[in-house]
Amino acid sequence: MAEPNFSNRTLFQGDCLDFLRGMNSETVDLIATDPPFNKNKDFHATPDSLAAGARFEDRWSWDRDVHPDWVDSIQDDWPAAWFAIDAARMTAGDDMGAFLCWLGVRIMEMHRVLAEEGSLYLHIDHTAHAYVKVLMDAIFGRSNFRNEIVWCYAGGGQPENDFPRKHDTILRYTKSARYTFNRDDVRIPYDSNYTATVFAGSDTRAPGKTYRPDPRGKVVEDWWRNIPRPYGDERTGYPTQKPLALYERIIRASSNEGDVVLDPFCGCATTPVAAERHGRQWVGMDIWDGAHQTVLDRLEKEGLASPDGKSERLFTFGQVNYHTEPPARTDEGKTAAPALTLKVQIPEPPGPTLSRAEMLELLLHNYGMVCQGCDRAFDDPRYLELDHNTPRADGGINHISNRVLLCGPCNKLKGHLLTLSGLRDENAKRGYMRGR
Repeated sequence: MAEPNFSNRTLFQGDCLDFLRGMNSETVDLIATDPPFNKNKDFHATPDSLAAGARFEDRWSWDRDVHPDWVDSIQDDWPAAWFAIDAARMTAGDDMGAFLCWLGVRIMEMHRVLAEEGSLYLHIDHTAHAYVKVLMDAIFGRSNFRNEIVWCYAGGGQPENDFPRKHDTILRYTKSARYTFNRDDVRIPYDSNYTATVFAGSDTRAPGKTYRPDPRGKVVEDWWRNIPRPYGDERTGYPTQKPLALYERIIRASSNEGDVVLDPFCGCATTPVAAERHGRQWVGMDIWDGAHQTVLDRLEKEGLASPDGKSERLFTFGQVNYHTEPPARTDEGKTAAPALTLKVQIPEPPGPTLSRAEMLELLLHNYGMVCQGCDRAFDDPRYLELDHNTPRADGGINHISNRVLLCGPCNKLKGHLLTLSGLRDENAKRGYMRGR
């Protein structure tokens, strides 16, 4: 695991993307987070509550919220994620595409900072769940999807013509096939003293061994119905607060004592408090300027921190680090977890970096509206797409010197494996070259 360039018990206040980009690669063991859900509404804390003043807008616009450099980096380095975002724009509208683009660039950084044995639990609901799942598959890999955890809860609100929506989804992914999972730490009591009989043989009904309840309880399934929403003294008034018990279960299951737990959307400090309770290191991030004080208030309320340090058992408020500037990378900017495994990482030449739009304009000026893969000419630049000559998977860089213009069919045929010369050879074999 790489050397962290941040301290335990740190709260970063501001846009989490900046802080994530400043963290060294592979320095976090577990990410447990509850980002916005694309609910198309504004959220406000209850007046006179611990979280008074907390608010955030969960509305998304492609023109307002999507930065061109995000689009460029996703299209270049995470093409599968871009396809997921583009498909969401077509099926669910620009607002869903904008939300996925905004969330996607942050998940890509979360993927980078996770250790090889690390896990990510992403809390979401029905609004964008299906689209976020496809995006996560594109970033973490479908084979690293572990569970779709359904957190069931009760409460008011009974629609007349629909079943009440009373669950959230938590998508659990790991960085690799080698990951931390403490199944015995998250056992729960059985519902009843049942016995389970196992039948032996594929085509017989011969009785097998009878299993009785494990005295330690059962391993919890992927549907969690015994954790209520926050109530009583636990409530802070934060509009989207989640219960401590929920995040304590996540932390116990997928981290060990002393591990680093990160929450890039820590809001009312549920993850930091749960991590502190169980002897984990933690880092929180939130754009709300009251998050720091809320972290301190909740730690004191839970008996975990002290303003004056008089108790030997408690750490002091001064040991909770507060920053508004991102940490400086000390790992030489190593990606550690690129979208594609580069065989050789070639540094880009020094000088200004062109955007994809600027590269496209320059290549059109130099080569005209001609596909470099099949030599066909077009009368509309929209038929030409920007791609790499040497694929990223083979160490190709994003620089203009490694860019080509291809028509849609050629770009699809080239994929992420062929070089331009390989594409031209393949086109020649198939009879696709113009004039051949």
